Amino acid sequence: MLRKILIALSLLTVPSLAQAADITGTAKVRDGDSVLIGSTRIRLGGIDAPSVDQLCLNTKGERWTCGVAARDELAKHTDGKSWTCHARSIDRRGRTVARCEVGGEDIQKWLVGNGWALAYARMSHDYDADEKAARDAKVGMWQGAFIAPWDWRVRNKKTAILGAAKPPEGAHAVLLASASGPVAPSPDCTIKGNVNSAGECIYHQPTSRWYAQIKMKISKGTRWFCSVEEAEAAGCRETKR
Repeated sequence: MLRKILIALSLLTVPSLAQAADITGTAKVRDGDSVLIGSTRIRLGGIDAPSVDQLCLNTKGERWTCGVAARDELAKHTDGKSWTCHARSIDRRGRTVARCEVGGEDIQKWLVGNGWALAYARMSHDYDADEKAARDAKVGMWQGAFIAPWDWRVRNKKTAILGAAKPPEGAHAVLLASASGPVAPSPDCTIKGNVNSAGECIYHQPTSRWYAQIKMKISKGTRWFCSVEEAEAAGCRETKR
């Protein structure tokens, strides 16, 4: 009996996740729907953004790294600002799922409303109206053609293509490819980007001495680029050898 009482008392001293203190501070943006505040990994709840190695098509039918764009737009919009995240649960990867505000703004609402993420309807309908507004305005990913992030992760040739623009012939071949995988996403995107031991992003053109020796593996942070301008815009420098 005494043991049961002690257990009950101990449970009273442990706050539930719903009652846990808010997570606050500046955030390091990992991708369009996940950030790091201090040592806490946070998954933005109710939305789903493209992975950083996901490709989309723009209004001209040209491939572009929409996942990188979503990450960079979020980082730019919140640069230097303080975040307040209200924890809701823990996902299977150990991340805290939360609704976050940046300067009083619902950041999930901003992402979906600007077309950098979709409402994750299987988990929440909070952002359905914002998604419709983004689709109607043809902003962000909605300007062209893309695959829903949740479909892209398990993609196959039958995966549906979304967007405002009619996808050109052969769109599936581009949209199903990865910007970071072992095979170049297209014959036009053959510049290799990798991270060296000092943490620098280095890009190698096909004429580079070390080009053939660089193995493209997502786990190592490698990326394919379609142009030197794109590589340098991502913060990479050309190899010195």
